[in-house]
Amino acid sequence: MKENVKSLIEKIATANSIAVIAHKNPDADALCSVLAMRQLIKLNFNKDCVCVYDGNIPENLEMVPLRPLLKYYEHTDLSVAYDLVILLDYGTVKNIGGPQVIIDNAKFVAEIDHHKNDNKLGALCIDNENAVATGEVLFDILTEANWKKDNFISDLIALAILTDSGNFKFARNGNALRIMAQLVDGGVNIGKLLASLNNKPPKAVQTEARVASEAEFFYHKRLVLATMSTRDYRHIDGRGEIVLGLLNQIKGVEYIVLLKQQKQDQIGVSLRSKTQPVNQIAEALGGGGHMFASGAVVRDSLENVRAKVLELFKGI
Repeated sequence: MKENVKSLIEKIATANSIAVIAHKNPDADALCSVLAMRQLIKLNFNKDCVCVYDGNIPENLEMVPLRPLLKYYEHTDLSVAYDLVILLDYGTVKNIGGPQVIIDNAKFVAEIDHHKNDNKLGALCIDNENAVATGEVLFDILTEANWKKDNFISDLIALAILTDSGNFKFARNGNALRIMAQLVDGGVNIGKLLASLNNKPPKAVQTEARVASEAEFFYHKRLVLATMSTRDYRHIDGRGEIVLGLLNQIKGVEYIVLLKQQKQDQIGVSLRSKTQPVNQIAEALGGGGHMFASGAVVRDSLENVRAKVLELFKGI
């Protein structure tokens, strides 16, 4: 960590142009980590960054601090060869989307992540698979670098950790909780941050509740599977966390699957479990992720993907 952080400092200090990117359809960890990285660079190096994304941002994240600074990638100059691109929370190359062209043209790429990835894109990698969120890794970096932080940065990192940890349900060790204790001691209001996410339109909440209520059970009710149409998909966040969370509360269920028809023949698959790994199922579908929270995007019909998922879970 120490040598990698030193190298990152040198790259930021000498770069005349910097872009900060995360995965497509950013969740709170991706979005908040990008904006926190941007603010850290502004505060400690007095340099502006271009922050870009692809896909959709959930409506309940529109009130995230500094949100207006994140631009849709097609609204930026894609011909620029940035001196430094910082890639956060991307998992695998397939998760990047349109901003891949920015990475391809970059003079240097650094990555900061907490996902397992055997095909890293960064020439400089500060990754920690034991971290519950990229926001956690970012806090460790700013601590090692002795960087200044402001209230924006503290709130953004707190949101990243809170959301990706499922309010600490997925914490693998005590580091994220120790970080949150420091942030709270520094003035972060957890209740206020979580309340800021409760701003969904009625249609979104109604869609989530209906999709969860129509879920099916398989394999002695150890697996619950919910399906979302293209029309429904427009009303929820990209990962369907509320639907997954509702189904996760059902007694006796071990595995939770959400199939999201993003396009006619493009199905997003979100996989969750309580105690058993699901990342191998995601990898068999061409995706990946964490042991108990993984996903994939499969280019096939909803019916075919559903059949393949059920076959992969056969024998559980």
